[in-house]
Amino acid sequence: MDESFWAYRVVREGEGFQGRIVSLTVGELPSGDVLIRVACSSLNYKDALSATGNPGVTRKFPHIPGIDAAGTVVESTAGSFRPGDPVLVTGYDLGMDTDGGYAEYCRVPAGWVVPLPAGLTLREAMILGTAGFTAALGIRHMLQNGLTPEKGPVLVTGAAGGVGSVAVSILAKLGFQVTAAGDPAQTEYLKEIGAAEVIPREILNADSPKAMLKEQWAGAYDTVGGKTLENVIKSMRYLGVIANCGMVGGGGVSTTVFPFILRGGCGSWAPIPSSARWMSVSTSGQSWPGRGSRTGWSGWSGRSRSTTWGSRSRRSFRGRSRAAPWLCRRPE
Repeated sequence: MDESFWAYRVVREGEGFQGRIVSLTVGELPSGDVLIRVACSSLNYKDALSATGNPGVTRKFPHIPGIDAAGTVVESTAGSFRPGDPVLVTGYDLGMDTDGGYAEYCRVPAGWVVPLPAGLTLREAMILGTAGFTAALGIRHMLQNGLTPEKGPVLVTGAAGGVGSVAVSILAKLGFQVTAAGDPAQTEYLKEIGAAEVIPREILNADSPKAMLKEQWAGAYDTVGGKTLENVIKSMRYLGVIANCGMVGGGGVSTTVFPFILRGGCGSWAPIPSSARWMSVSTSGQSWPGRGSRTGWSGWSGRSRSTTWGSRSRRSFRGRSRAAPWLCRRPE
């Protein structure tokens, strides 16, 4: 098959990068086991980095961004998929140095492809997208580290964003009292999706010389990083649990060992996988360092095991960022 199709392609022009809609053929896609006709993709922070030439995300140009995609199988050399199967792809190298979901077709290894979960349409899968997937994985990791609603309130930073909004909703559905940190202008929206309290994000970005602050939260889902994460660590209750997946506030964290020693007993930091930019912090009970895996980071705490990976998107919950019925659909 060598059908032509439309794609959003980023090219290097001098010292900068330019994106444009171009016509390509299936034969120009990278090699792989499964050819997918893309119905929807979602817009993520990493896509913006890729489209602007960030070398930590994409080094090969010309390039098609889009770190996730949902569609139907057109061709497959793997026995696990057949033409017509609804599937999705997220994570791995898709949209990084492998042409991604901002095209009418993508071709990927079979190991990257997941059957569409029952009860979801292709569009709904990308409304949740990588952001929703990241939120769910982080919360699963927090639960496996012993977090329960009875232990106290849970903080979500960057709460109106893609990962944050899904995290707020999931945690509220699980019975947690959720404190959402974000823009006060989003208060009504955040309470609508489950937040019990909304606080200005500036509170968590303030400088404090103290090694520890007042104990407030039993758990925290941080999508910001930087100084926000520093203050979150200082404010955790005894044996609290933190999951972090973002660094929009900065990639560095300056803290002391005191919150871990005096309130956590033992803490573990998971490395950020190159394909996922995921970091997780656990201060709950006993933890052991994780070891690398092909899809993310696997960590053990007590008898639980979890695998987490993901990336941060701008907005993708309840229509806040819509899964675009393909960005560059062929003109009728």
